[in-house]
Amino acid sequence: MDLIPRITPCLWFDDQAAPAAKFYTGIFPNSKIQRVVRYGEAGHEIHGRAAGSVMAVSFELDGQAFPR
Repeated sequence: MDLIPRITPCLWFDDQAAPAAKFYTGIFPNSKIQRVVRYGEAGHEIHGRAAGSVMAVSFELDGQAFPR
């Protein structure tokens, strides 16, 4: 029997990705934050985000990956 591939979800939070990932990894067992990507100085005139602010978070909830 062929295995059906898992769905790869993507959650979008305009300014609250880090707090959301922290919340969800705190309530689901076997969960962890894997990577936090931050904005740099380059491109500020385009994206308008402060350098060092969170751009994307990769995390796992009960072993299911939520990639950036």
